[in-house]
Amino acid sequence: MSKPDFQRTEYDFLGSRQIPGEALFGLQSLRAAENFPYSDRFHEEWYRAMGWVKLACYQTIGKFFDAIDKKKFTKKVPIRIMNREKLTALEKAASEVAEGKHFSSFIVPATQGGAGTSINMNVNEIIVNRALQIIGLNPGDYTQLHPIEDANLYQSTNDVVPTALRMAMMALLRDAEDSINKLRAEIERLEVESRNMLRIGHTQMQEAVPSSYGRLFGAYSEALSRDWWRISKCFERIKTINLGGGAIGTATSVPRFFLMEASRQLQQITGLPATRSENLADSTMNLDPLVEVHAILKAHAVNLEKMASDLRLLASDFTFPNDISIPARQIGSTIMPGKVNPVIAEFVISAAHKVYANDQLITQLSAQGCLDLNAYIPSIGHAILESQKLLLAADKSITDNLLKGLTLNPEPALKRLFMSPAVTTALSPYIGYDKATIMARKMKTDHLDVFGANEELQFFDPEELKTLLKPDQLLRAGFTLSDLFNK
Repeated sequence: MSKPDFQRTEYDFLGSRQIPGEALFGLQSLRAAENFPYSDRFHEEWYRAMGWVKLACYQTIGKFFDAIDKKKFTKKVPIRIMNREKLTALEKAASEVAEGKHFSSFIVPATQGGAGTSINMNVNEIIVNRALQIIGLNPGDYTQLHPIEDANLYQSTNDVVPTALRMAMMALLRDAEDSINKLRAEIERLEVESRNMLRIGHTQMQEAVPSSYGRLFGAYSEALSRDWWRISKCFERIKTINLGGGAIGTATSVPRFFLMEASRQLQQITGLPATRSENLADSTMNLDPLVEVHAILKAHAVNLEKMASDLRLLASDFTFPNDISIPARQIGSTIMPGKVNPVIAEFVISAAHKVYANDQLITQLSAQGCLDLNAYIPSIGHAILESQKLLLAADKSITDNLLKGLTLNPEPALKRLFMSPAVTTALSPYIGYDKATIMARKMKTDHLDVFGANEELQFFDPEELKTLLKPDQLLRAGFTLSDLFNK
């Protein structure tokens, strides 16, 4: 027979509620889920980071208690020393949270009120109830382990939750460095392959001057290099944390030992550069470093959109036959047979615009911080982590699903260039602007390529013109007087 469902009763100063007997969440989580009934799911990365922070706190508390024992005080220490078995159980439970376990018991939604108190309490309840199970007791037995008295000892929502956010951000920034480098490697491969593949350069969607696909991909590579460099500097912006600062960065009711040690303990656990802020009040109330980091993420989104938009255009039917062909990934229509759409480019562009929208939200809510605290850290953090994960997905998809299958088609590109009046720009130093204009008009009016127009106009010796239009000549930066004398 199945075990019958049973309920436990939990209390706070607002009243009591029934909780499923074996649930790891508790009353505060339930109230939050009811108060904020519609929202996106909270990010698991932030949840795991809460586990890191809690584990660092418990390990620091353990060191603090050990230091007290070593002092051999003759008088009774006027603070409550937690039982070592219970503290060890809290550490084990926090480690499980850091591994992503029990995430189904995190029921607080992403968008909420309360500056993150609901986030902190949901994690506290999970940790305490799991610790109770570890020591052989039932969830909800808060006379033995308490979500605030024990799981939240020497902590505040206002230092724990923002610290965990920064740790989650830094973990994703490490992934971003790697994803950008993989994307850049594919771009650099295409740059090498297309170094001498001539194309028409365009300005304002009009044909302009001769160029190459190597230069196009090379420009993308430079932009991605800047993205990588900027993101590598983001760690410096957000590594300073306010852990131990308490409610507003004054470290009120926090042992100095805890204040000095907790950040170091967190750094050891994560391998991330967590450093205690020299101005805890500043780190608690001001979120401009998060705004700055997201602006850097936005810059990467801009570069991704530019590249995806360009490749979508170059592979479109407007330029058939195409200079490049992007891989077919999905059927494009339920009504038009054989249609294939540039879904990867569209995904990247959509992701970029979501990042732009998040940037506006982060900017405005960061400015809404009032006096000693910003109450909107849950929404700000959710938007930042969403942007980070979207950009990781965009990097991966454009690398694996678009660039790796991209095909270069030099023949139509070269033919298009030689049919374009734009090619006469490269000839104007040799024959002057007026003659180059005559040649351009001739090409356009009579539908001639540059060689056919020259055959009628006789501006160049045919062999000389072929030499001037070779890739090594067209792609040189500038000309010299020797070039003009030896034409």
